[in-house]
Amino acid sequence: MSQHKREFKIFSIVEYEQEQEYLRSQHKKGWKLVHLTFPGIYRFEACEPEDVVYQLDYHKEGLGSQDSYVQIFKDCGWEYLFDFLGYSYVRKPVTHMQGEEEIFCDEASRMDFIGRVFKGRMVPLLGMFFLVIIPQTILQASFLKSEPHRTLFYIYVVLFALYLYIFIRFSLQYRKLKQRLN
Repeated sequence: MSQHKREFKIFSIVEYEQEQEYLRSQHKKGWKLVHLTFPGIYRFEACEPEDVVYQLDYHKEGLGSQDSYVQIFKDCGWEYLFDFLGYSYVRKPVTHMQGEEEIFCDEASRMDFIGRVFKGRMVPLLGMFFLVIIPQTILQASFLKSEPHRTLFYIYVVLFALYLYIFIRFSLQYRKLKQRLN
């Protein structure tokens, strides 16, 4: 049996909880995460099957003081794995936990996390959406009779729909979290 495996899986910005569950289920099957590369290629290493909780934090500012940032996780018993596109990946065996543990101690800290994701990920996407996707979709629509423009139009329509989907999902998650806080 191979000691390593790679899997291609894509999670959107708002699907961090699904990604955490995916990584936990892989570890339960005897595959621990060792590396992640763009565009969503997860590299796993064979291990003893164990229930291990994976958590993600988005904290680009933490990269400036990496040592103290990582030490915070270690002090709380979390194993720091790596950073990928601004997200820090940590894990902790359930057997070392006292009940349900998360790196976010309350809804306010989770809201802070969502705010960091918004500033670091959603603001650039919004800029791309309004400055590139919408104008290009409109521009290409005006040249639909020409084949290259028609193809580009359909590509931009797909991108428009994808961006809209991400914005709606993020907004719904943000609203749901905000309601839990109030």
